[in-house]
Amino acid sequence: MKTPSRLAASITSVAIALSACSPVLAQSIEGANDADDGEEAAEIIVSGEGLEPALSNIVYSAITLEREQITSSGSGRIEDVLRNVAGFQQFRRSDSRSANPSAQGVTLRALGGNATSRALVLLDGVPISDPFFGYIPLSSISPDGLERIRVTRGGGSGPFGAGALAGTIELESAGPDTLGLRSGAPFTGSALVNDRGGTEASGAIAQNLGSGFGVISGRWDRGPGFFTTPAGQRVPASARAAFDSWQIGIRGVAPLSSNVELQVRGSVFDDRRTLRFEGADSSSEGQDASLRVVSRGAWEVDALAYVQARNFSNIVISSTRFVRVLDQRNTPSTGLGGKIEVRPPIAEGHDLRIGTDYRRADGELQEEAYSAFTGALRERRRAGGTNSNLGFFLEDDWDIGPLVLTGGLRADYTRIDNGFFRAVDASNVLVSETVAPDRSDWAVSWRAGASYYATRRLDLRAAAYTGLRLPTLNELYRPFVVFPVVTQANAALENERLRGFEIGVNWQPVNEVVLSVTAFDNEVENAIANVTIAPNLRQRQNLPAIEAQGIEGAAAVQLGNVSFDASIAYTDAVIAGEGASLALDGNRPPQTPEISGSATLAWQPASGWRLAGTVRHVGAQFEDDQETAILPAATTLDLFAQIPIAGRFSVIARAENVFDEEVVTRNSGGAIDLGVPRTVWFGVRVGL
Repeated sequence: MKTPSRLAASITSVAIALSACSPVLAQSIEGANDADDGEEAAEIIVSGEGLEPALSNIVYSAITLEREQITSSGSGRIEDVLRNVAGFQQFRRSDSRSANPSAQGVTLRALGGNATSRALVLLDGVPISDPFFGYIPLSSISPDGLERIRVTRGGGSGPFGAGALAGTIELESAGPDTLGLRSGAPFTGSALVNDRGGTEASGAIAQNLGSGFGVISGRWDRGPGFFTTPAGQRVPASARAAFDSWQIGIRGVAPLSSNVELQVRGSVFDDRRTLRFEGADSSSEGQDASLRVVSRGAWEVDALAYVQARNFSNIVISSTRFVRVLDQRNTPSTGLGGKIEVRPPIAEGHDLRIGTDYRRADGELQEEAYSAFTGALRERRRAGGTNSNLGFFLEDDWDIGPLVLTGGLRADYTRIDNGFFRAVDASNVLVSETVAPDRSDWAVSWRAGASYYATRRLDLRAAAYTGLRLPTLNELYRPFVVFPVVTQANAALENERLRGFEIGVNWQPVNEVVLSVTAFDNEVENAIANVTIAPNLRQRQNLPAIEAQGIEGAAAVQLGNVSFDASIAYTDAVIAGEGASLALDGNRPPQTPEISGSATLAWQPASGWRLAGTVRHVGAQFEDDQETAILPAATTLDLFAQIPIAGRFSVIARAENVFDEEVVTRNSGGAIDLGVPRTVWFGVRVGL
């Protein structure tokens, strides 16, 4: 991992990058304090949240998941909660117990690609993707610690930063009221066990700190797992997908004045898994910290700085001789950045946002390759570099009675530096070396839209946008092998650019029913994908484009104690190929289903009760760009029950994949991996 001195230097770099905006922040805090002069001291209550969501959110295709939905999934894992939003997609169908961590990229709108995320995932405003690989550390996120999730599909980058190519997923931590702090019940938690001996425990302790509060939370999941290999393909070396992960976080919120609060967060996580074969062990770990100042005075300000230290390791076992052939023993990386957003008071009806953000990622792969026949060392490899992005944004929402107009402009300066790949043999003789030239570029993105309240029950909306994503260090410099297929890196990859538009309607025919439909057309230029260039040989390349057109629908029904929430997406996505990629022209991008959807029926007859069932369907999709290996469609049913028994204690029962549907997650030349089989959980919950 990075040394403390390097982390300190990283934090200093963030402070320098944001210093240009510090006078505005100081003015905001001073103004807030001045406003208090001569007034009676009032009780100060801090929220621990950011600024209110922008009015422009109503223009784009957005879904908000509330706490009841977040804490009542069949698996208790954040990726299953997000799968309730049609169009949300991981690179593979596996969850964070049985997938390689580096394959946990997420995207929206079936834009496909590789294992890197095309959607920007934020936790309390902080991007949480891995600095080297771009995957999301899903196992480090406890649903019990969240208040709500807002998913915006499409919408371009806007004020959220480069990386929001396919949309933005905003995770908001639970506040003091949810954690029971202000009701005198400062502990919440749960403990469960499943029918294979797996266990799950999570909890949070909250405490008042003067006018603020502090929270210590944690989660620990472990279990022997299940066989991802079908019974007919197992060998003596086949292993269950065992997992063991934990996370501890600390969060403090304190007022600096009546309108200004300081938010501090720290988190440590560790995740270890075994995949397919004995000895095929992977690990990911991280230490994250962030500092945020939020001013809700006349000049609203949200200032944030963060640093991430991450590492990844992985051992590859030969699928023919079942011995170690690759030891990716160390991949340390550091991510740092920050953001300042200012909302000045201007003309009535206008909500103006001005700001800047910065993100820097650096890391280095360290691995050794071994002979499958002798076990002797063959090669030592190193690869890595530095990527950075400095953005400036301006966005204005204009409220004109029944009409809301929004428009924004963003300029990004991107740099790709110090890239290299070097391989030497066991005698330290150079085998191959790539020293990538440093490069930089400016890119301008924009987005605009309108929402019109046609009637009291009918809203019409339309939007157009562009977006940007840098290639990750992994895509640029790290080759990898999933035997017998070799995938080469490509240091010449260009930035991805998105162009798109959408139109939608929200209709509330009666008070108990809300319906929405969105039609969209998105195109990712220079889309990065693993392209087949020879039998068993692929390379990461920029495709001319991935084009995706589709329709998204959602329904929410509340009839007394019964609720029904459904979401469905149909997407026609194709590769636009030319030149070397002409053979792919018209093919569907790998790992992209044509249709996906979910529906949840829940009953809450009294406080603390919840009975729910969720049906999910994912359509057939191809494993590869040649459309030779298919992953069949799958439909699953999950169940959840929470029943109070005494005081703040409840019994919890959960079931995943009730009908034991066979969910194929990988198909490489007929070698199959399967998703989670039927799994039943029982346990207790306190205070939630």
